[in-house]
Amino acid sequence: MAKNAIYRVKMRRRREGKTDYHNRLALLKSGKPRAVVRKTLKYIIVQIAEYHEDGDRILVGVTSKKLKDYGWKGSFKNTPAAYLTGYLAGKMTLKKGIKEAVLDIGLQRPVEGSKIFAVLKGMLDAGLDIPHGEGIFPSEERIQGLHISEELGKMFESVKAKMEV
Repeated sequence: MAKNAIYRVKMRRRREGKTDYHNRLALLKSGKPRAVVRKTLKYIIVQIAEYHEDGDRILVGVTSKKLKDYGWKGSFKNTPAAYLTGYLAGKMTLKKGIKEAVLDIGLQRPVEGSKIFAVLKGMLDAGLDIPHGEGIFPSEERIQGLHISEELGKMFESVKAKMEV
């Protein structure tokens, strides 16, 4: 704690462990919109955000709960749902005329093959241009949900086909 009078209190969101300002500044310097990916206990949230002085502007926002409109009956937090949420967000972003973005995963750990990178794969397959490394994506079997059940794999294909229309 403070030993002398020259102690500077950190910013509130840094103290609460919600924002890494060094990472945020690096993303904002790119000048591109950010593809913000967040996981909750029930859903996957994908937003395309643009910096503005008054606060970030959300241009596109999608949660995995939206998959219900396309006939998804599985969990909203598994890997196939993450991929489809990213795919849907990518399609909606392209309709708004945005073709590129940078990935913002916040304070989440970038684990190879995780749901975060399934979302990224979905956005890339939709046609967005997002810089990324190779070998970080989950396998095709996991993305399609075949590791869970055959039924989920069939549902995955039908939901993805509905999004392409």
